[in-house]
Amino acid sequence: MKAPAFWYRPPGRAGLAPRLLAPLGRIGAALTERRLAHGPRHRVGVPVICVGNLTVGGTGKTPAVIALLERLAARGVTAHVVTRGHGGSERGPLRVDPGRHDARRVGDEALLHAAFTPTWVARDRHRGALAAVAAGAGAIVLDDGFQNPALAHDLAIVVVDAARGFGNERVMPAGPLREPVERGLERADFLLVIGAPGERHRFLASQKGRALPPVLEGALEPVEMGIDWAGLPVFAFAGIGHPARFFATLENLGARLVGTAALADHQPISPALLRRLLKLARAKGARLVTTEKDAARLPPGLRHEVLSLPVRLAFEAPAPLDAALARLFPGTG
Repeated sequence: MKAPAFWYRPPGRAGLAPRLLAPLGRIGAALTERRLAHGPRHRVGVPVICVGNLTVGGTGKTPAVIALLERLAARGVTAHVVTRGHGGSERGPLRVDPGRHDARRVGDEALLHAAFTPTWVARDRHRGALAAVAAGAGAIVLDDGFQNPALAHDLAIVVVDAARGFGNERVMPAGPLREPVERGLERADFLLVIGAPGERHRFLASQKGRALPPVLEGALEPVEMGIDWAGLPVFAFAGIGHPARFFATLENLGARLVGTAALADHQPISPALLRRLLKLARAKGARLVTTEKDAARLPPGLRHEVLSLPVRLAFEAPAPLDAALARLFPGTG
């Protein structure tokens, strides 16, 4: 499902719908608060780092998790990812094998993480973490799960897309929030703001007067693939939280965008849908291009027809994060 447009309009200009839906949002916020207050918060014998967000949809969590895994690996820490496996059917705990599992079973994010480190899909985060520890994990990185009270978090990083911020600052279904901003930020050790420098500056300026945890900043940078994008006609599609950011990345690389298709976040990509997109691209003499995460959901028989553009998170000033990791894992690094 695509996010309603009013979710990301300024709070004072979001229209009537958010006000009508506000009572349901208050009920949702109360239920989340109650669940968090009574959660078991299990310990599993190794540090647990949660990378989550306050809004539904994509904020850059997947590249944030990958960047964190790289920093942990540089310290000699063997971290395993535990994820719900959004978009997949598997309940788990199941260790992801990219050679045997596809996105329909384990979700696209789990497949991406499994390329970097052992990754477990588990609807029950506690059981997933125990399975990971039994398999040799020296740390657990939770992809999402900030509003899930199954595990105690030794470090909690809340990720926000600087361009969209917290939307109209209302809780679902009145807005994109999973819980009120202030309640969520109270539990966060860091707020990771992802976007271009100007976007990050505008977002942080809009938060003046709000109590924020220590702020980390970063930008998503495309991976060099040996493709000359300059002037290349492309038809781009994306089923991520903020497709416009991907389209802008292609334009910044010099690609000539002749058409776009914004799919719903994690939307399944059937052979019929992909053939329609290929037809649109070919009609314009263009290459069909998508994100690395969407590529994980492509039908295998047609995957070779699509270019994918991976991105990685580059931190602006990671010293506070590195100091926090040094405290969690003394004697490493």
